[in-house]
Amino acid sequence: MSFVGNHPFLFSTLKFSICNETYQGWSLEKTCASVAATGYQGLEIAPFTLNDDPRELTVAEAESTGKIVREHGLEVVGLHWLLVKPEGMHLTTPDDAIRQKTLDFAKHLADLCAAMGGKVMVWGSPKQRNLDTGESYEDAAARATNLLRTLGEHCQPLDVSIAMEPLGSSETNFLTTAAETIELIDHIDNPNIRLHLDIKAMSSEGTSIPAIIEASRDYTIHFHANDPNLKGPGMGELDIQPIADALVATGYDRWVSVEVFDYTPGAEHIARESLNNLKQYFKELPAS
Repeated sequence: MSFVGNHPFLFSTLKFSICNETYQGWSLEKTCASVAATGYQGLEIAPFTLNDDPRELTVAEAESTGKIVREHGLEVVGLHWLLVKPEGMHLTTPDDAIRQKTLDFAKHLADLCAAMGGKVMVWGSPKQRNLDTGESYEDAAARATNLLRTLGEHCQPLDVSIAMEPLGSSETNFLTTAAETIELIDHIDNPNIRLHLDIKAMSSEGTSIPAIIEASRDYTIHFHANDPNLKGPGMGELDIQPIADALVATGYDRWVSVEVFDYTPGAEHIARESLNNLKQYFKELPAS
């Protein structure tokens, strides 16, 4: 057990990171320096921030990116916002050629992630998985299952896992709840295809967030901390403390990564306030 001030931290391996697109317009070096100085331990990377077309990124460039991050005393957590760029990718489309292009791109991203030293790829991308009106959910889920199972097989020797992200029904009509996503994961049946949870997304489910976290405990490998107001954890009305308590109670011991969507407070303010809040939320577990 370690201590900060008089407060025991009852997590030994849980670590805090932040997503790099928070630092809009910043160089990687400047971003890493600020992230490390603020007190984070890891950096999560959106591929399109490195190249408008991540297909053009090479493994050598990814290795260089990972080296820069580590030189600043940080770890590369992995990748997220996978299908933002280039356009034309899709998980569930009936178009075989587009699904194959998407699979090939995802395999490339997995190679890049491994080269950077990352271990997880968060699969959100709501528009790139939406079902068309009248399309069979079962057929779409079967197509997604086949693509992700093949991707999982590619990821296994790389020691990279895909973390499927449930997103609210206002964003997508496919995988809108943790339970729905877990059902897909069970059908895929590959150890490298698991679950990602996001506070903002869970807040749209209409179910207790701590209950979602508990029900997902055997699947969750990554966690995004934020607020439904699109800012950082603790920067809105939502009480994060019961969420933090529930997460630690499940034995979760991986990354808690800050992902925001409203950058107006400024990167340094977002990073500092979010981390300060997270340290308070996770400082101790309620008595069992």
